[in-house]
Amino acid sequence: MLLQRIGNHGIRLGTLFERAASRHPANVLILDHDLDLAPDLGRRATVAELADLVADLASRLWEATVKPGDRVVVHKSDSFDITLLACAISRIGAVPVLLSPQLDGDTVAELMRRADRPHLVTDQVTLEGSLPESVFDLAESVLLTSGHHERAVELEDFAGVRRVAAVTTPADHPALITHTSGTTGVPKLAVHTGRTLQARYRPQRLAIEPVVRRREPIAMHVSFVHSRLFTALAISLLKGFPILVLSDSDPVRAGDLFARIRPGILEAHPNTFMRWESLADDPREPLGNVKLFSSTFDAIHPRTVHRLLHASRRRAPLFGQLYGQSEVGPTVVRAFTRRHAPEADGRCVGRPFPGMTDVRVVSRDGQPPSESNPGYIEVRSDGRIKTYLGEQERYDRQLSDGWWRMGDVGYRTRWGCLHLLDREVDLIPGFGSTLAVEDALFAKLDELTEVIIIPDAGGAAVPVVCTKDDKPLDRDAWRGAVAGLPAMAEPVQWRLTDLPQTATTKIKRLELAKRLTAAGPGE
Repeated sequence: MLLQRIGNHGIRLGTLFERAASRHPANVLILDHDLDLAPDLGRRATVAELADLVADLASRLWEATVKPGDRVVVHKSDSFDITLLACAISRIGAVPVLLSPQLDGDTVAELMRRADRPHLVTDQVTLEGSLPESVFDLAESVLLTSGHHERAVELEDFAGVRRVAAVTTPADHPALITHTSGTTGVPKLAVHTGRTLQARYRPQRLAIEPVVRRREPIAMHVSFVHSRLFTALAISLLKGFPILVLSDSDPVRAGDLFARIRPGILEAHPNTFMRWESLADDPREPLGNVKLFSSTFDAIHPRTVHRLLHASRRRAPLFGQLYGQSEVGPTVVRAFTRRHAPEADGRCVGRPFPGMTDVRVVSRDGQPPSESNPGYIEVRSDGRIKTYLGEQERYDRQLSDGWWRMGDVGYRTRWGCLHLLDREVDLIPGFGSTLAVEDALFAKLDELTEVIIIPDAGGAAVPVVCTKDDKPLDRDAWRGAVAGLPAMAEPVQWRLTDLPQTATTKIKRLELAKRLTAAGPGE
């Protein structure tokens, strides 16, 4: 991981906007929503204005007794001010702990216990709507970004306080705490340092530089509590890319914005790109100027890649897929072009970054890993988190001589390409790769907006399907599509909005399986 280490002085989140403003003060950031903390700022601000807002928020937090080394949980209504608050907290040497607005109150309380009496930054709506009364006992203080509560302090009360200087924190100290997806239970708290975040920044910057050689507007729909947003912002801000930040992935709203702003780069979750497939048919061609589609979270269905690439009018657009995890950042990269067919092998997620990351596949049963006998995927990267807060033993169990077990199974081809077949916990004995079968169904059935194959109580594979506009599934087309695929039960149709999702819009397969079992046959 030598190339991740050379000259790595940490990402310095607290001064990110300030440093970007010194290079590109008039560069703009556009929002599709109003900021709770600064509604008067509007939805279009210069980087210099945002740098000033971060400095102002940092000074208010300092006046509210937040000091260097303190942990500050941010759990509030979804808005880009979550990101700005994280930078403000970092600016005064404290450690932001970002919890998704989608987490339930009991989970938030448990994660606050692990954070050991942090300050809590929230808003009246969240505090009174979903958080239990116990958070007041778990928190050193409760600070409100908007609204009122008799047991909380309003940050607005500190408006106009004297500005405080930025605090420099050692690069190996905790700089950011995020949580894992929680697809298998209560999320874990992942502790990042400035150095590990900078180590993640480098391969992502390396991947983008050969593709985008001039300033291009970039549009992002990434969870405000995910570490990926901070590295993506660092690349975009320091390069002077105009930025559009979306809190809403609705295709209609996104299409309106893209038709006006004409982004050259799109960064989003795989499930968001699936929703945006419909934009390929928009006569305004809102995706027509996109040079690079970028997805960092999971493998993506080839049908989605094919439709998006063919919606671009650029000469040679690319779809960049970075396979990684909250705990380690991006580790493997693959690029798709228009030459890839809709049924192209979506299980191939690519190769490591030379000199930066490495990957291996370890046998599960003593036999060489292969497509029919996948092994455990393990990776090495200096972007790996330092620990799970309050769960060191759990962290250590995933490490083996510096190799981090991803929780996925797959194999490598003779050419070194990594193929991801399934999550360990999602394997259905004797079925093969559920993800590969889902890819095949997407390629054959255009009406699908989601398909998740999960086991029922007896271990049989059950496809849960969602369709465009929730129209009844075409059963004749379905029977034709599943011909030649592993045996499955009859499909169960759900509305997409009813599927349990993580902060990064991944489907919680284990929870879905439990709900399906509880619902009973045919539900």
